[in-house]
Amino acid sequence: MSFAEFYQIFGQIVFLAGISILVLLSVTLILGRMLIKDDRLIFPRLLLFTIDVFYGLFKKFAENVGVDDKIVDQIGVEVRNKVNEKIFNRIKPQDKIMVLPHCLRNTDCEATLESSGLVCKDCNRCVIGVLKKKGEEMGYRVFIIPGSTFLKKIVEKNKFKAVLGVACYQDLNLAMNKLSKFHCQGVPLLRDGCVNTKVDSRIVMEKMGVQFGDSKKMNKSCTTETYPEKTL
Repeated sequence: MSFAEFYQIFGQIVFLAGISILVLLSVTLILGRMLIKDDRLIFPRLLLFTIDVFYGLFKKFAENVGVDDKIVDQIGVEVRNKVNEKIFNRIKPQDKIMVLPHCLRNTDCEATLESSGLVCKDCNRCVIGVLKKKGEEMGYRVFIIPGSTFLKKIVEKNKFKAVLGVACYQDLNLAMNKLSKFHCQGVPLLRDGCVNTKVDSRIVMEKMGVQFGDSKKMNKSCTTETYPEKTL
């Protein structure tokens, strides 16, 4: 085979590979939007493969077709929640941990920082105290962390089977991917950022296993903010 023939065949292979990837990204985006809008999960392994292997490329692809690249992380979180939900719910709270982001705390927070994260002083100034108290009552070990490096330490020093996490979509998706050997559930922030973020504590508690009755009689300590519709 001559060099000309080799490069011709190589070029054809590259071209076909490129087309295949574009088709894969398109299919994943379509299936992901079906999951977000209609709550229909189809080919979860395909979705996670595309998101995990072509993460950066998928984000650029979403932008190029006029979609907010946040949808990539949103799809990842939604798929992982669906895949792990049944097993997560069967695991005892004593075998679960809950990880909350430090950005939920009040600006006047007096918590101290230790190797496992922030140590809440239970001042009841923010939703962290509400979730921590309820979680610990149920048997959860609760961690409040300022960064992913603390998550690594928590995994190394604690034994657990499942994780309930709160964070922005991107951090949730990436963390749930890294913790794939555990059964994870994630709740995205209502408003993200570095400070003064918000989460719907009712959604978090429902993930924890709290059973609410009439929504009008829900605990007043829980936020009454409406969880955002999945419009991406």
